[in-house]
Amino acid sequence: MSLFTGKTLMITGGTGSFGNAVLNRFLKTDIGEIRIFSRDEKKQDDMRHEYQAKYPKECGKIKFYIGDVRSLESCRSAMHGVDYIFHAAALKQVPSCEFFPMEAVKTNIIGTDNVLTAAIEEGVKSVICLSTDKAAYPINAMGTSKKMEEKVAVAKSRYSGKTKICCTRYGNVMCSRGSVIPLWIDQIRNGQPITVTEPTMTRFIMSLDEAVDLVLFAFEHGENGDILVQKAPACTIRTQAEAVCELFGGKKEDIKVIGIRHGEKMYETLLTNEECAQAIDMGDFYRVPCDNRGLNYDKYFKEGDEKRNTLTEFNSNNTKRLTLEETKAKIASLQYIKEELAKFGDKR
Repeated sequence: MSLFTGKTLMITGGTGSFGNAVLNRFLKTDIGEIRIFSRDEKKQDDMRHEYQAKYPKECGKIKFYIGDVRSLESCRSAMHGVDYIFHAAALKQVPSCEFFPMEAVKTNIIGTDNVLTAAIEEGVKSVICLSTDKAAYPINAMGTSKKMEEKVAVAKSRYSGKTKICCTRYGNVMCSRGSVIPLWIDQIRNGQPITVTEPTMTRFIMSLDEAVDLVLFAFEHGENGDILVQKAPACTIRTQAEAVCELFGGKKEDIKVIGIRHGEKMYETLLTNEECAQAIDMGDFYRVPCDNRGLNYDKYFKEGDEKRNTLTEFNSNNTKRLTLEETKAKIASLQYIKEELAKFGDKR
């Protein structure tokens, strides 16, 4: 992409699934430098060796920075000369955040504030913060902390100067680290029944490439303070589990229901009813502009907003519902699945 020619991109939490997807997308372009900012030196070392082997000519563009978004000074020390930031560092597991909510606060809320504070000070051109459908009508600690991350980002955008700040909100990213499909594959490989929490739950599904596409769309088309959402399809957990069984030879009749985990919803929401009132349809995406009214509330007793969008809440129950065959095709298209199927084929 020409916008990134010769530029420096920093990815917080860059050793995760999203960071790897960005590297695979960008390394062979004319981007100047990609900074991987994270606190796990082992993951950074593994990533360094992986990309030295995979991209021997281009790997010099990757620079590794040990640091933690929980520390403002740590963020500042890594940000000199950065043009753009993809802020992906987060605690993302619903059950662990339920048991350790203050850890979610420190990383997802305070960490975001630190990244944005340092970015504004340094004059970074754009920061895209990655959020989640669990931030809409949050009922668990992870979703609540990500909702506050969005609130921090929107508030910062009001006085961020030349630094554009946007959020992207998306559903379940298939085969990302800690997601359920790799677990199911391991269970089938070990001859175990695959486990599902509640078969009738619905979830938005998207690939890592689609997650990157959403962030790039926000980067190119988002305005300061926006929240951007992809019009993702959804399926039930049972449909997803049966699709994996059909692909990997698992027994659908042996699917084991283990019950809803701490803090889980029956369906997820990408746009609340209130956000829909202002949402702008941009084809494959929705854009929710920042509410830039000031703190003088008195005038709003006299001046209301007479216009309201007819769009209602966008959730995983009322979006396009994928059939078993459609779900199977979407899962089978993933590079991770192709590699795992090849391993299964070698053992047969």
